[in-house]
This record gives sequence, C-alpha cells and structure tokens, in this order.
Amino acid sequence: MQWSEVIADPSLQDLPYKIELNKWGIIEMSPASNWHALTQGDLVVLLRSFFQFGRVFVECSVQTTDGVRVPDVAWCSDEFLQTYGEQTPFPKAPELCIEVVSPSNSRPEMERKIGLFLGAGACEVWLVSRDGFEFFGPDGRLERSSFGIDPHL
Repeated sequence: MQWSEVIADPSLQDLPYKIELNKWGIIEMSPASNWHALTQGDLVVLLRSFFQFGRVFVECSVQTTDGVRVPDVAWCSDEFLQTYGEQTPFPKAPELCIEVVSPSNSRPEMERKIGLFLGAGACEVWLVSRDGFEFFGPDGRLERSSFGIDPHL
C-alpha cells in the first residue's frame, strides 16, 4: 500500500488510532488515550508560544527508511515549508519531531522511531511520557533541548 492510498481510503477515516505505514506497505495502528491527546495539545501551545516563526504540526506524515511514520507533534522552520510545502508525506522530517509515549509503546519501539526521525533529517526528537521529557539529537541523548526550550507541561 502507498501513503496516498491510505489517506484516500474512506474506511480508514475517523479511526481512534494513529496510522503509520511500514516499509512493506503494511498499516500499523496505535491507540491514543485522552491523556495522549491532551499532551499533544499542550505541546502545540508550548511550541507556538516559543517559536515566533515556522509551523507546528499534529501528526504530519514523514517518509523514513521504514515507511511513513507520523510524529505526534512536529515543528518546522519557514525554510522547511518553502522547500516541501504540503507534500504528503514529507520526504524529510521536520526539524523537531515529538512522540508522546503511550502505555502500549515499548522502549525499543520508541528508540527505533527516534532513529527513524533523526535518520530522515530531524535535528531533534523528544519523547514525552508521564515521567517527563527526553531529548535526542544525532549524537544521542541530550541533557536539554538544543532549541533552548525548557518544557513544563
């Protein structure tokens, strides 16, 4: 299956799951809780208040080496948008990709997504869980965000 087929399929609309497409064209779905949705909203507000330029996305599609992956929240610069516009999926990851960790997510799964987004060009990936924030860059785990954001949700 191709991503264009996924987004055009009426049977896949309005599902209570995040949909991703792996490298073999197989749909993967993750259930989202209300805490997950509230945290996404809080992250959007945080990023919009911090960045005076660029755009914030909720669940944009990104082509990775393992198919199309969908960060829960992402921020991109104006330059990114000038280059990629509304391409679906983006051929490169936005500069900041954020995953909200659900109870159904395993640590290896999250580490894999970090690698996929960084490998697709993200400058930084955040994991947000009930325990707090973790920040990752191309060289591994960071003590704090390289964007200068000190998030407190």
